[in-house]
Amino acid sequence: MAVPKQKQSHSRTNKRRSQHKITAPSTQACPQCHSPRRPHRVCPVCGTYAGRDVVVTSSGDDA
Repeated sequence: MAVPKQKQSHSRTNKRRSQHKITAPSTQACPQCHSPRRPHRVCPVCGTYAGRDVVVTSSGDDA
């Protein structure tokens, strides 16, 4: 069975763990309103996906 001969230092351990960092989620510009949105998802601003209206957004003018 493989057993390490010496203890791995804190510095070496931290160097290895530095590669486990979290990356920011990618964003793309919406082709309709050009606001940033996640890829393959409905735009939260205009409610379109793949060139058609999926979610009807209300502007709040209906009273």
